[in-house]
Parts: sequence; C-alpha cells; structure tokens
Amino acid sequence: MKRIILIGYMGAGKTTVGKALAKDLGLPFYDLDWYIESRMRKSVKQLFDERGEEGFRIVERNMLHEVAEFEDVVISCGGGTPCFFDNMDYMNQQGDTVYLKSTPDIIYQHLKMSKNVRPLLLNKTPEEVQVFIREQLRQREAFYAKARHTADVCLMDSTENIKAIITTIKKRLDL
Repeated sequence: MKRIILIGYMGAGKTTVGKALAKDLGLPFYDLDWYIESRMRKSVKQLFDERGEEGFRIVERNMLHEVAEFEDVVISCGGGTPCFFDNMDYMNQQGDTVYLKSTPDIIYQHLKMSKNVRPLLLNKTPEEVQVFIREQLRQREAFYAKARHTADVCLMDSTENIKAIITTIKKRLDL
C-alpha cells in the first residue's frame, strides 16, 4: 500500500507534480482542496468567508483524515495543511510525505500566473503579496521540514523538468 502526500507552500506546484506522479505510478490523485470543495459543495473561498480561517482549518483537518485513509493514492495538500493541529505528524504516520520546496520568488511567479482564487492573498498589492509569501514561508518552514522527503521544485518550466522532479521523488521513495 502506497500513500504519497505532497506538501509545500501555495503555488509551489503540488497539484502539477501530484497529477504527474500519480499518472506515472498509475495511482489516483486527490487534491485536498478539491476534495473539500466536492464534499462540502462550496469553494475554499466560500468556506473561508463563512467560517473564517479557523473554521476552514477544522474542515480541512477532517477531510485530511478522510482522504489519508485511502490506499494507493497521491494526495496534494493545501499550503497551510501541515501547519495546523497535529496534521504534519498525522500525515507522516499515514504515508510518505514529500515537501515540494521552492523559493519565494518562484512561488510569487507561479501565483501570478495561477487562475485559482487564494483567499489569503485577496486585496493585497503585488508588493504586499511578495512580503506575505516571504513571511509566511519563513513561519511554515518548520512544519514543512518535518516531511520525510524534500524535492526542489524551482525548475518546473517544462515537461522535461517536471519529469525530472518525478524521477527524483520516485528515487527518494524507492519506487
């Protein structure tokens, strides 16, 4: 039984890498945010608006406990998932955790190109977003560092580079 759980900051590429890794391994892929939206029938933004961040994090924890019971899966978590409750310890118990590590500048570039609504970035200027990313990444690094494995995802600008990241992850997990 394989459970591979990808963590990292928003915009690091967890969904991109997760989909590619799952396809390569012939496993189902679950994005935790998508799973939450499907189960709750509301967007992450709506849940944030209705319940606040604390209320959202409770929902997120409950949904993590559901999806992390699935067998033979690749799961990508939201950027904050490892940083609340005992989520990081729980994920390490449930499977192989992989921290997709990137720099603040690369993350900012990814987020600028993303079409996804990021509740934590709403109503911020580009400069405020850059400062926010640096600060929050510094705060979250201690949680991300608890992952069993780390993969550098700074170069995800081509299919070949994504394949190289997949190969690195598979080697680290002995797959």
